[in-house]
Amino acid sequence: MRSSLTRGTFAGLALVTAGALLAGCASGSGSDSSDGKTTITVAIDAGLEKEARANFDARVEAFEKANPDIAVKAQEYTWTATTFTADLAGGTLPDVFTIPFTDGRGLIAGKQIADISDLVAELPYAADFNPNVAQAGQAEDGSQWAVPIAAYGQALHYNRSLFEAAGLDPDDPPTTWDGVRETAKKITDATGEAGYATMTSSNTGGWILTTLVNAFGGRTENADSSEPTIDSDPAVAEVLQYLHELRWYDNSMGANFLYDWGTINQDFASGRIGMYVSGGGNYGNLVTQNALNPDDYGITVLPLQGDDPGVLGGGTLAAVSPKADDAAQAAAVKWIDFYYLAKITDEDVAVETAKLAASLDQPVGAPELPIFNADQFAEYQSWIAPYVNVPLDQMAPYTDNSGDQPLIAEPRTATQDVYALLDAVVQSVLTDQNADIDQLLADAQVQAESLYAKAK
Repeated sequence: MRSSLTRGTFAGLALVTAGALLAGCASGSGSDSSDGKTTITVAIDAGLEKEARANFDARVEAFEKANPDIAVKAQEYTWTATTFTADLAGGTLPDVFTIPFTDGRGLIAGKQIADISDLVAELPYAADFNPNVAQAGQAEDGSQWAVPIAAYGQALHYNRSLFEAAGLDPDDPPTTWDGVRETAKKITDATGEAGYATMTSSNTGGWILTTLVNAFGGRTENADSSEPTIDSDPAVAEVLQYLHELRWYDNSMGANFLYDWGTINQDFASGRIGMYVSGGGNYGNLVTQNALNPDDYGITVLPLQGDDPGVLGGGTLAAVSPKADDAAQAAAVKWIDFYYLAKITDEDVAVETAKLAASLDQPVGAPELPIFNADQFAEYQSWIAPYVNVPLDQMAPYTDNSGDQPLIAEPRTATQDVYALLDAVVQSVLTDQNADIDQLLADAQVQAESLYAKAK
């Protein structure tokens, strides 16, 4: 597979993480600047270490050399539900920005991102996207408004050093939820750190609750009727009771019950958390943004139980601001092709990117799911194999087994809004020992039904 760019463009490129669920100056309009160039602002992960930022700047320089009529300005951007909504309304997003899969359909339906589908259709690999992945960025008619750049299945991340301190074998992580609970208590008893922690804020509480419900064999949405099942699927209450026992009976969840994606990554990387659930491709962010010691890292598949369990899938889309004019939209798609996808679709670019990334100790070869078809993914892995520098043996419990786990798409309706109301449910269970789980779910169901009605 080839991208629309040529090998000579990429001398001196380096890898920078795409930023899984990824605030700054105002967005450029995309209009021509005084020197006749089209200027676009593009998202860059906030908090990158010095080397990673230097790598990004090198990418910009190479892109501008290959496209002398385009100027690129970087804007720090980290996706969170609350700030994203405000930035979207205020028009302060970069021209090119990233969003989680859950946001794609809603933003497309509301025409809150640019329709770049004609430009995307001209890319040489446009027909090769994994359809299960591509649909997150598609309109009802199948046109591709946003481009998938990373995909993942949820995983259980764990700290190998805390396992060893608790007398546990880090090469033999738990394979059942009862085992996770037992392991968490052993870690807390031996080290005083949180054996297991979970996200609860900025919509991540609902996200991880939904993940666990799927792993327990349940659903928070009926996919056929597009109705919420928060108080009717027994797995939802079962998961909350499980968390209640971890928190109140075992005392193995630490003292922070307001984690979001960024803060739980920080505490995990600093050795304060034994285990937590997040996207399987999180290793790069933990290393480049949180200074994780690779020796501490372990990852395994989520335990599955119940009649119809599965792993919540998700990922990241690259989108373009609706404020960008035609020239800026064209430039933006060139940037998406260059920055996010060429290192996957073009052998020369993949090799050059991986080679330089490895030379700068940036992660190469962390777990991921295919953006394109399985054959292309295998080919890509063969291209970068000589430069893989991540601890593959420590990732084997995940990589050896993740392909056998059924993937479940995130709920399709009012996804982030429902996640937000479930945040409060999870927080209540973890902060109030006498929380009435059934009543919390009944109230959440009523609110979710209202959100669904508005979305239809």
